[in-house]
Amino acid sequence: MPLKYRHVIWIVVLVLVIDQALKFWIKTHMNFNQEFNIFPNWFRIHFIENDGMAYGMKFGGDAGKVVLTLFRLAAVVLGFRYMKKLVTQGYGTGLLICGSLILAGAAGNLIDSMFYGLIFSATNYYEVAKFLPPGGGYGTFLHGNVVDMLYFPIYEGYLPKWVPFKGGDYFIFFRPIFNVADAAISVGVISILVFQKRFFGKHHEKLAAQEQLPVTK
Repeated sequence: MPLKYRHVIWIVVLVLVIDQALKFWIKTHMNFNQEFNIFPNWFRIHFIENDGMAYGMKFGGDAGKVVLTLFRLAAVVLGFRYMKKLVTQGYGTGLLICGSLILAGAAGNLIDSMFYGLIFSATNYYEVAKFLPPGGGYGTFLHGNVVDMLYFPIYEGYLPKWVPFKGGDYFIFFRPIFNVADAAISVGVISILVFQKRFFGKHHEKLAAQEQLPVTK
């Protein structure tokens, strides 16, 4: 069954619920930089916050943060319109699911950036954040920090001496800490890059077949 626009909305809502529920739990149950193991040696929950882009990358201080948040807002608004266009034009289920994941991820981090500074107290090393604190949140509108917690240090140790450039250095793979929204964006983008010929090729073949159909009276 072809994916419809309401299905796109449901995918976005599902990812957002998972993303925000986990972030809310982390904010209200863990101190900053606290971690615990899920699977020993390769999967941990490690609570950090960042005021920049995905996977902890920074972008130009307070002014850069506002620009980044407004860019996310514009991307989400335009993303919903573009997804509706893709559905109308009859693109395949795979592309629409990938687009929905990217859109949901952008919306998830946008919520953090827009509202978390207003609704949570500051996170520190000694106590968990409070939801809707009496004195107000730790920041202002558009100045919230993005909550990250998923950490996969699959390999951690010293590299062999024979490894070029980094031989003998302490090395962690995979070092970045991220969240469900980041993961959704990454899965969507990588899948489109890997399967772009299938996603777009099938659509073009479908259009070509429709153009060759005889006109019936």
